Amino acid sequence: MMWDDMRAVILGGGDVVFDQRVRVTAPANAEDALNVPVMVDASGLDAEDEVEEIVVFADMNPIPRILNYRPAGAKPLIGFRLKLQQATPIRAAARTRDGVWHVGGVFVDAAGGGCTSPALAHSDPQWERHLGEVQARAWAPAADGGVRVRFRVRHPMDTGLAPGIPAFYLESLAVRDGDARDLGQIDLFEPVSENPVFTLEVSPSAGSRSLCLTGRDNNGTPVLADIPLSWRQSALP
Repeated sequence: MMWDDMRAVILGGGDVVFDQRVRVTAPANAEDALNVPVMVDASGLDAEDEVEEIVVFADMNPIPRILNYRPAGAKPLIGFRLKLQQATPIRAAARTRDGVWHVGGVFVDAAGGGCTSPALAHSDPQWERHLGEVQARAWAPAADGGVRVRFRVRHPMDTGLAPGIPAFYLESLAVRDGDARDLGQIDLFEPVSENPVFTLEVSPSAGSRSLCLTGRDNNGTPVLADIPLSWRQSALP
């Protein structure tokens, strides 16, 4: 019943097709409304269509927009966790270079309360000491040269809906390779889970020894980390 509003506000009223090739995977029932795992995979779209942006939103959340992902040098695939306030469709819209939004989704049942609960970090009086810390891992390249990378950023991701706690959340993250080439950019919004974890599949340049993760939150706190890449030394002649 919220679809018309979501289409107008989040997608800007552009051309839309419902497309099973945009796969959204999530549990049918959210055991923990603060941490609902979601995987969005639009790699089934035709390669010539070229996905320029993925927008993820939850119709019935008080803050429906979850994230925007622009896979410049990566597969149109992203895994993450989000907060749900109640049962809702979770949708992903992949915009191809012709301007068409290809929309997929899944319905998740939830007891609710995820968006109005305070972050667990606030029970630790020293949580600010770990703000912006990054844990990350990159796997060995696949046959096509793609590298799966997973990273976690320490941050409370406060929605501003819990009593007495203002909105405080990561706004942006970007991954670049060793040649400073953009691989993927993420715009985050309040419903992304505390201490967010992301999974991407990127295609760094052949000479890259590491990936650079940068970002900031809505208070200007920076995020900066190097993620080492697996590499193999060439055989001696």
